[in-house]
Amino acid sequence: MNDILLITPPFTQLNTPYPATAYLKGFLNSKNISSFQVDLGLEVILKLFSKDGLKQLFSLANNNSPIPKSENSQRILALQNEYINTIEGVVSFLQEKNQTLARLICTESFLPQASRFNLTDDLNWAFGTMGMQDKAKHMATLYLEDISDFIIECIDENFGFSRYAERLGRSANSFDELSDQLKKPKSFIDKLALNILEHRIKSTQPKLVAFSVPFPGNLFSAFRCAQYLKIIHPEIKTVMGGGFPTTELRSISDARPFKFFDYITLDGGELPIELIYEDVLNNGSKLLKRTFVLENQEVVYNNTSTKIDYKQSELSTPDYSDLLLNKYISVIEVTNPMHSLWSDGRWNKLTMTYGCYWGKCTFCDGSLDYIKNLDPINASILVDRMEQIIEQTGERGFHFVDEAAHPTIMKSLALEIIRRNLTVTWWTNIRFEKSFSYDICQLLKASGCIAVSGGLEVASDRLLGLINKGVNVEQVAKVTSNFTESGIMVHAYLMYGFPSQTVQETIDSLEMVRQMFEIGIIQSGFWHQFALTAHSPIGLNANRYNIEPEYKTITFANNDIQFKDSTGINHDKFSFGLKKSLYNYMLGTCFDFPLQEWFEFKIPKTTISNNFIRNSIEKDEALNTKTTSKIIWLGGTPLISAHTKSKKGKNWEMLQLTFHLKNNTLTISLDKDKGEWFVKTLEKLSVHNKQQLTFEQLKADYENIFNDFELFWFSKPLMKIKKQGLLTL
Repeated sequence: MNDILLITPPFTQLNTPYPATAYLKGFLNSKNISSFQVDLGLEVILKLFSKDGLKQLFSLANNNSPIPKSENSQRILALQNEYINTIEGVVSFLQEKNQTLARLICTESFLPQASRFNLTDDLNWAFGTMGMQDKAKHMATLYLEDISDFIIECIDENFGFSRYAERLGRSANSFDELSDQLKKPKSFIDKLALNILEHRIKSTQPKLVAFSVPFPGNLFSAFRCAQYLKIIHPEIKTVMGGGFPTTELRSISDARPFKFFDYITLDGGELPIELIYEDVLNNGSKLLKRTFVLENQEVVYNNTSTKIDYKQSELSTPDYSDLLLNKYISVIEVTNPMHSLWSDGRWNKLTMTYGCYWGKCTFCDGSLDYIKNLDPINASILVDRMEQIIEQTGERGFHFVDEAAHPTIMKSLALEIIRRNLTVTWWTNIRFEKSFSYDICQLLKASGCIAVSGGLEVASDRLLGLINKGVNVEQVAKVTSNFTESGIMVHAYLMYGFPSQTVQETIDSLEMVRQMFEIGIIQSGFWHQFALTAHSPIGLNANRYNIEPEYKTITFANNDIQFKDSTGINHDKFSFGLKKSLYNYMLGTCFDFPLQEWFEFKIPKTTISNNFIRNSIEKDEALNTKTTSKIIWLGGTPLISAHTKSKKGKNWEMLQLTFHLKNNTLTISLDKDKGEWFVKTLEKLSVHNKQQLTFEQLKADYENIFNDFELFWFSKPLMKIKKQGLLTL
């Protein structure tokens, strides 16, 4: 028996649990409130993609024979026995339990193949001869997607691995369409989900069922499950929280959703769910936090509790127990290494900082709590939590899901990881700001950082100014170069169709992106069209941006707003060309194609010089260092040997310092006295010494014995060792 059942409804991710319920469970543990968490999406997928599941699926499709089927679905139906016989082996392989199957999958005669395999001619080129595991994962993913296409056509048009009935949640200003869909008979997928839900209800016997709904694609399933509970278990109270209600339901006034949910909460969920649980126990104390309820058939926003939200440092470590951690499915949807991070492998999710330290981008929902209220976590506490999660899950990979991780906090996190000799892999979202020097990127890499993603948006300085991004294209080029040179992969979010954007700016932005991929400072990217949202600075002050919003009556969801741009440009027509060119650039091809090649209509020539990005990177930077910068040595103690150097009849003693680094050996020579000082100083500069010396302190110590520290600091031997782990932070 548990007090609360925490549910992530179908469908979010196949490869790793969405972290919201784990955060809540960890918090509830600290309050002695018992809970059980379920990733209902994963459990439905495991039931569906099994021998029994596919047998039921194909039987249902055969019984629905009046429904017209495409040639592709006919092929899948004809090969149903092949799918039934291979499904459990494939799922086991994608759960990383049956890795030897990779060789069989790669023979291309093992898996039944339908339309998803039509574009696989470049697989050997994309994965090479040594990338057999990844190639097999990609082919197994295509196999699952073929079955998914069949389900959509023949069984349930709303199906999707991560976007179930997503259209019903997107900009659903009215509850009407969702209400109509809920009155229809339950689909095959619905029944699978509800059977699992009933099993969990019987085993946990909760007083409260809490649904975390992060995305529009989770919304319909959440309502379908809540509908079932209200009919079969009316004594159980229900609550919905998470990213979707936080973003989209802030203006809800329709009473109908409250036939399904007793409570709908906004923003951080810890204090609201604690108070809701007290409300359930006390049969209506009504002291709630950021919670919509129904009173006298009217929607009321109850924020009457005077309790203050918990700081991130006061919350407990996320608890991933109950979840089927060894049954998540790693997939590779596209042949791109950065994209695979989202879908391949198990990632423990954590946050360095609640909120966004920048919070000024004009297209972002900066007026909302999860953006504007900044609450960072101390690096020591953060790494404590990492170690606890590693012990709990056995996984050493971490995805920090910050809106934008602060460079200072990333630096502190990296130092703490290195000092604890903790072996982890991690990645996060950033802003491409100038603080990310080559030295800081080296430090992040040494701590296990493998990738960053950040918003380049529209690669135009004028538009970046309108976005209030706080960066320019030249700066982004330098920062991405620093990350790439350090061995950290870079993904760029790209935007087109921003208010007032001209056709010329769209083409020039594409040229900037082309150059970045050609030079290799960005390895992955994604174009998305600008969307006007209700809670962004543009949405709140549309007249300042020369657009005409088309406001609708809001009774349910309120986020995306349709609008007319004063330029009159149809930005939709650029979508295919931008995405096709980017796909090829990510594969390392077609850099010599004229930009006109990607579009079926006439475009202007770019005004960007061929070497703009290269010149931005190669600009010499002044050799100066802030006096307050900390100097840190990541390496160990060098081997020392003395020798005598002679020139024009003069002899003097030298020290040869040999550094054995992880992937190479570096040798430098210094005058004996300066070499002896430097070796002793390296011990003080070690990353494991928490009393870090500043540049000013180092300079003073040197000049107490010698003259002109800058001449020594910027000498050729020191410049070599700085590239190998002598960092200025």
